[in-house]
Amino acid sequence: MIVHLTTHADWEQAQQAGQYSHPSLLADGYIHCSTPTEEQVIAVANAYFVGQTNLLLLQIHPERLTSSLKYEEYEDSGNFFPHVYGPINLDAVVRVSDFLPAPDGFFSLASLAGLTETE
Repeated sequence: MIVHLTTHADWEQAQQAGQYSHPSLLADGYIHCSTPTEEQVIAVANAYFVGQTNLLLLQIHPERLTSSLKYEEYEDSGNFFPHVYGPINLDAVVRVSDFLPAPDGFFSLASLAGLTETE
């Protein structure tokens, strides 16, 4: 399973469009994703989204993607992140959940709790 952080508004827009896209697809050529681990999604959330309360965590089933998925190393770190080279088809998104920070604004593994399946 891979995950992607987005906003409620962007997810609603994706549902209307029939697929999920992100500005990084145009800027970088792919949509940045993570594994659902402290080393990846929690580190990314705490680097870029501290204090934001309007986030959703999309859980994406890699085998359902119609766009290409590649795991690529981040800056010679030995840490490989999943990148989706194209829009994400909605039927690849198998779970959506609120992704809330702790009262101090930071995210933890507890932020991954309470996932619910989409229809």
